[in-house]
Amino acid sequence: MSDVFCIDGTRALVTGANGGIGQAIALGLAQAGAHVIASGRSSCTETVEMIAAAGGSAEALTLDLADPLAAAARLAEAGDLDILVNNAGIIRRADSVDYSSADWDDVMDVNLKAVFTLSQAFAKSAFARDAGGRIVNIASLLSFQGGIRVPAYTAAKHGVAGLTKILANEWAARGITVNAVAPGYIATNNTAALREDPKRSAEILARIPAGRWGDPADIAGAVTFLCSPAANYVTGAVLNVDGGWLAR
Repeated sequence: MSDVFCIDGTRALVTGANGGIGQAIALGLAQAGAHVIASGRSSCTETVEMIAAAGGSAEALTLDLADPLAAAARLAEAGDLDILVNNAGIIRRADSVDYSSADWDDVMDVNLKAVFTLSQAFAKSAFARDAGGRIVNIASLLSFQGGIRVPAYTAAKHGVAGLTKILANEWAARGITVNAVAPGYIATNNTAALREDPKRSAEILARIPAGRWGDPADIAGAVTFLCSPAANYVTGAVLNVDGGWLAR
């Protein structure tokens, strides 16, 4: 019986793969059989070495998404791709009344514009080869909620959800599925301060029906599913992986 979750022989590029959720996604895709191009603004050598140690196949590619057009222009260096995971993101915090234009532009460039420019470059290459493919964007709980003190991040993640749907509409007939995964509270460096604050951590855990912080591997599993034949008829979806946070 064939394994509908196997992606042997595919080539996948994962942005922001130097650590955290991106690193877990890269490992998960490699374990499912993909050759992974781990990209980031900083070195992804550790990720490549982890994949190799586990018997997988990977290489690194430096991409600075602070310049989305330049990053998209370099996508060809990764070779023909079957899978694109737009995971990289940044966050800048300040009260909305004090939020600077520079912080707004920086966050929107990395978290939204780069998602579009890389997806566009991926699709153009696929169309030129008469090939299909899979795009998975990493959204957020703040694709649905407002949050506080992160206006650019919230706007960008709402935009990622909308962009996922419009690209799915336009490209489904050409064989490209476009979906997103919206992580909940995941145990990464970005949430270390929250987890180390006993009061805030308790408040968060009390809201999560699953009763625990998510693991980066939880996100990797969802992304791998969306990249596999098991998800052939799934497109335009935003899959919440949040332990039930949004259901409460």
